[in-house]
Order: sequence, then structure tokens, then C-alpha cells
Amino acid sequence: MAHDSSAPDPIIAGLKGLCPRCGKGHVFKGFLTIRPKCEVCGLDLTFADTGDGPAFFVMSIVGITVVGLALWVEFTYEPPIWLHMVMWFALTGVLSLALVRPLKGVLAALQFHHKAEEGRFEK
Repeated sequence: MAHDSSAPDPIIAGLKGLCPRCGKGHVFKGFLTIRPKCEVCGLDLTFADTGDGPAFFVMSIVGITVVGLALWVEFTYEPPIWLHMVMWFALTGVLSLALVRPLKGVLAALQFHHKAEEGRFEK
């Protein structure tokens, strides 16, 4: 399988929300809505169906981070429960919103890079 050396790195392009083919156009037209096609190279972006992938990775990363920090703070400082609630709900929201768009971009770019498509049964 030949690799296109002019194509951008899928991880970098995805994190920046750029087109996986040209690396110049934008993938998103809203916060999480993927454009129908790249405005620069015209790549049809309807192939990009990340499903629940970004949500799974966000939940895993944020969950492990927040629970680890909450346990460390509890055993180190023993703050009142209301302070735990304020700190960890806020951190969970901020981290979730900060991670979901880049992760969705990365998964869409990796789909393009690996030519992923829906599975089929051979007859």
C-alpha cells in the first residue's frame, strides 16, 4: 500500500480540525458538525462517521483523570464534600468540552488515512 507523502499527519490534522487530505480546509462547520466537503480540496467528508468513539475516549480520559485527582485531593487535604462537588463537576465539564472536538477530528482523519469503511459480508 503506497503512502501519500503529501498528505498531512492524520493525528496533527485531526487535532487541528483540518482536512485529512490537504491539511488546509476545515473539517468542522460548527462545534461538532462535520462539513459535507472540504472548502479547499473538495474532499467529500460524508465518509466521516465517528459514532460514539469520541465520547468513549473522552469518558475514559476524563474519568480516570478526575477520579485520580479527586482521590489524591481527598487523602491529601480532606476538603468538605461540597468543595469536591464544585471542583470535580467543573473540571469534568471543562475537560469533556475541550477534548471532544479534537478527538472527533482525529478519529475522522484516521478513518480517511486508513480508508476505513463499513464492514460487509462476502457472498
